[in-house]
Amino acid sequence: MTRKSSEHIPGLDVRAPRRPRRGAPVVVMAAALLLSSGASAQQSEAVGGDRVLRVCEDPNNLPFSNRAGEGFENKLAELLARELGWKLEYTWFPQRMGFIRNTLRGRDPDSNRFKCDLVLGVPVGFELASTTKPYYRSTYALVYAKGRGLDSVTVPEGLLRLEPSKLKSLKLGVFGQSPPTDWLLKHRLFDQVVPYQRQSGDPERYPGEIIEKDLATGAIDVAFVWGPIAGYFAKSASPVAMAVVPFQPDPEIQFDFRIAMGVRFGEREWKERIERLIDANRPRIQAILAAYGVPQLDDEGRIMTVPADPSLTRGAKPGK
Repeated sequence: MTRKSSEHIPGLDVRAPRRPRRGAPVVVMAAALLLSSGASAQQSEAVGGDRVLRVCEDPNNLPFSNRAGEGFENKLAELLARELGWKLEYTWFPQRMGFIRNTLRGRDPDSNRFKCDLVLGVPVGFELASTTKPYYRSTYALVYAKGRGLDSVTVPEGLLRLEPSKLKSLKLGVFGQSPPTDWLLKHRLFDQVVPYQRQSGDPERYPGEIIEKDLATGAIDVAFVWGPIAGYFAKSASPVAMAVVPFQPDPEIQFDFRIAMGVRFGEREWKERIERLIDANRPRIQAILAAYGVPQLDDEGRIMTVPADPSLTRGAKPGK
C-alpha cells in the first residue's frame, strides 16, 4: 500500500533530512560545485542592491511555509527582512525535484536576475547550495494518539517493550528511505510498515497528512516523521491529543540533523551577512521554532526547553 505525500525531495534534503550518502564519486561532487560556482560567477547584480530580500519557498508546506505566510520559515524571513530593513518577496515553487534549479539558480526571463537569493531550510553540507552555520538542530520522532494503548511509550524504545501481541498489531507509518526505516528494520518491525512516498506529483498534498489525517483517524497507529512536522501537526491535531516522542542521537542511525540557510556558491559576503543575522537573533529564532512545536536539540543532543514566541498564532488549516 503506497500513500501519496511528500516529506522529502531526492537531492534536496530540505524538509526531512536522511542519512548521508557514502562514497559519492569525487568527480560528481566537483562537477556540481563547478556548475554552482559558474552560476554565481554570471551574477551581474549584488544581492540586496535594491534592498529586497528574495526568499525561495514552497507555497503549501506547513509548518515550514505557505502563501499565507503561516509557516515558521515565513516568520524567519520576516524577521530577517526587518533586521535588514528590506522589503520581503517570495519565489514560490513546490519542494520537489528541480526546486533549487527553479528558484535559487533560476533567472527571471525579463530582468535576468536570480529569482531569489535565500533558502531558509537546508541541512548543513547540502550539495546544491552553500550553507550557513546551522540555526537549529532537530531530530526524527514517533507520534501516536493518546488513549489508544500507547501512553506508556515515552522513549522510542518503549514501543519495543509493549506486550508482544499489542506490538505486532500496530500499523506503523513511515516515509521510505528515512532513518526510522532503518530503526524498524533493525527491530524486525518492517512487516508492519505502511509506506509513504517521499514526494508526490500533486502540489496540494503535504507531509503532515500522515498525522492530521491517517494517525488521527486510526488508519495507522504510529507515525515516524521529521521532528518539525511531528511537533507542528501533533499540536494542531483536533480533537485527538497526540504524543511526540523524539529519537535521541544514535551512533548507528543518524536521526538528528543541523539545519542551516542556503545561498549560491561564491556569494561569501551574502552568506556571512546572513550568519551575522543568525547569531544576533538566535534567541528570537529559537522562540519562533518553539511556537511551532519544533523539537530543538542542544550541542550535546539533549532536547531543549525554549519559551515560545507569545506573539505567534497559527491560523489557517494546513493545506488550505
